[in-house]
Amino acid sequence: MKNIALISIIFFTTLTFAQKERSLELNKSTNLIDVVYYHDNGEVSQTGSYTKDGKLQGEWLSFNINGTKTVSATYDQGKKVGKWFYWTDKILKEVDYTSNAIASVNEWSNTSSVAFQE
Repeated sequence: MKNIALISIIFFTTLTFAQKERSLELNKSTNLIDVVYYHDNGEVSQTGSYTKDGKLQGEWLSFNINGTKTVSATYDQGKKVGKWFYWTDKILKEVDYTSNAIASVNEWSNTSSVAFQE
């Protein structure tokens, strides 16, 4: 009986730690490290790139546990730049960053007539 319990614990632990937490890959054309982070259920949590010295670079996307996009962000050498978008069930927020500081914020509800193309 103890052997069965021990085997069950080892099997469960192996499955738990075998789940992918992230994947890293050097993108030779951009010279950036592309990364994908995963939720515990295997769905993608975030995608983006780092410079070789560890600074966030370019577009980063975040997804909820169901795989729905929740954030679109842009970095330049680790600094927040450009327009960031935050989605919830009923609200879209657009935050504009200049020099790593918030320059403006706009918000729309799902009742607004906004055309948005990905």
